[in-house]
Amino acid sequence: MISGGKLILIGAICGVVILFSLLNPNYFSVTNLVNILLGASLTGLVAIGEAYLIIGALCDLTPGSLVAFCGVLGATLVSKGIPFVPTLLITLAVGAAVGLFNAFMINEIRLEAFIATLVSQAIFRGFAYIICNGKPVPISNNTYIAVGQARLAGIPVSVWLMIILMLIFGFILSKTRFGRSVYAIGGNKAAARLAGLNPKRINYLMFLMLGLLCALGGIVFSSRMHSGQPAANINLEFDAITAVVLGGVAFSGGVGDMAGVALGILLLQAFNTGLTMVNVPAFWQYVARGGLLLIALTGDFMRKRNRERALLEASKKALRT
Repeated sequence: MISGGKLILIGAICGVVILFSLLNPNYFSVTNLVNILLGASLTGLVAIGEAYLIIGALCDLTPGSLVAFCGVLGATLVSKGIPFVPTLLITLAVGAAVGLFNAFMINEIRLEAFIATLVSQAIFRGFAYIICNGKPVPISNNTYIAVGQARLAGIPVSVWLMIILMLIFGFILSKTRFGRSVYAIGGNKAAARLAGLNPKRINYLMFLMLGLLCALGGIVFSSRMHSGQPAANINLEFDAITAVVLGGVAFSGGVGDMAGVALGILLLQAFNTGLTMVNVPAFWQYVARGGLLLIALTGDFMRKRNRERALLEASKKALRT
């Protein structure tokens, strides 16, 4: 059965589609709907990893910089004659290493996730510029380009990749011991530790996952653009976080699922595409996206307050009985 929160999201998506279709008839077309899915694919990959972290009461501000860095790295490697498969493996390994580095700063140096990943955000954006001297790196490798250009049943392969990974990671989150552990440490880390869980190990695994997803996103994005671009994907992490919170994941941790995240991604991308198609100026689009994030966080606050009230009422009822 679909929850009330998801019904509201579905209604919001329908409302956005209807509104922008009235403002621009080309909005509701097969071509544009496919473009919305294509635009959502990169944010979706990052949002998968961000969902795990936010459910675990953490967050990561690295993705935009890491996706750009991995895209430039992949483009640089193939431009030097390295075949696509070794390039892919090297890029994934680098993404994983960055994820582990973030987890190390949080687990061992005891930095707050916000501060630790802000450090990485600056470092790897800088590296993205350094390895290409600030210039886009063109890609001519046909196999590499096919990752972002190929289609299956008329849908870009990158969209199918996002859907498959969402199903896999959604299953892991809802049906496995690791997924239950993520919810446990997000709900109450001290209680989770007393129950025999190892929050540090889970943190390493979550950041490792997001690092791999960002590296894959870098390959996909640079393939689509035919070049590695060091200035690309600024604020990607905020789009992903907005989608995750819109999808019902509690920013305080312990609550949410991948189905809600998928709806949040669709709502965000449908909204962003609509703004572009009705010619809203770029600067006002930033304002609109900020407003959408504010709505998401306000909704999260209200859901948290309602959960606390429900728990309080349940406790009072238990005491009376």
